[in-house]
Amino acid sequence: MSQNDTAEAQTESLIETDVQTGTDSRTTAATEPIVTTEALDVYYGEDQAIDDVSMEIPANQVTALIGPSGCGKSTFLRCLNRMNDLIDIARIEGTVTLDGTNIYHEQVDPVALRRKVGMVFQEPNPFPKSIYDNVAYGLKIQDKEVTDERIEDALRSAALWDEVKDQLDQSGLELSGGQQQRLCIARAIAPDPEIILMDEPTSALDPIAASKIEDLIDELVEEYTVVIVTHNMQQAARISDQTAVFLTGGELVEFDDTTTIFENPADDRVEDYITGKFG
Repeated sequence: MSQNDTAEAQTESLIETDVQTGTDSRTTAATEPIVTTEALDVYYGEDQAIDDVSMEIPANQVTALIGPSGCGKSTFLRCLNRMNDLIDIARIEGTVTLDGTNIYHEQVDPVALRRKVGMVFQEPNPFPKSIYDNVAYGLKIQDKEVTDERIEDALRSAALWDEVKDQLDQSGLELSGGQQQRLCIARAIAPDPEIILMDEPTSALDPIAASKIEDLIDELVEEYTVVIVTHNMQQAARISDQTAVFLTGGELVEFDDTTTIFENPADDRVEDYITGKFG
């Protein structure tokens, strides 16, 4: 098989192959990266937002991205499902591979990619539709059949089914903020992705609602890989297995298991940031 044939086979597997779940053991899966970035640079016009970031994100783990505002962590997150493609002035250099396939290969369909890499945003953003139709949208946009069973499974996985099962025709906008965010999570996981990206998913929620999302993340990681941006360092310490610390200029300063990052970081700048000396 020629090099071109190999590349085509890889991209076809990304576009057409059903999602394969990772191992059940979070400890075992940590040795097997599902996403790898190499020499990743991101520019908005002439401004560099990400600077030469290489990272291996393990499967079936929670990886937290922390750092001061403007350090590039959300930009990095959006690179993982090509959301930066929607920004005209964005330019990406380097590679991002998912299951060994370069997601920025010209033959990779971004819509197919997002079938495998779902996203939940900072502000809950349910559509002005029924609860049922909100979840169904996640299936329809990915060309998946909408069935009552799939809707129920997604709402159960998002820990929302018991609260809304008798009011599926109610507008998603009538739910509380925390419920709305869990509805958005249900919409994201309905197509059965491999990875769920979360961009500060609890920052707009009260502490009780935020706690429910944290508990949910701990359950989701049994089936999915979760990458989360958070400004809350205590949250990162509570829920993540790995933590990446970005600092100003889009530099990845340190990436290690969370206990090491918070208790014995290798870089003095990380210790200064965690202890509140800046940021």
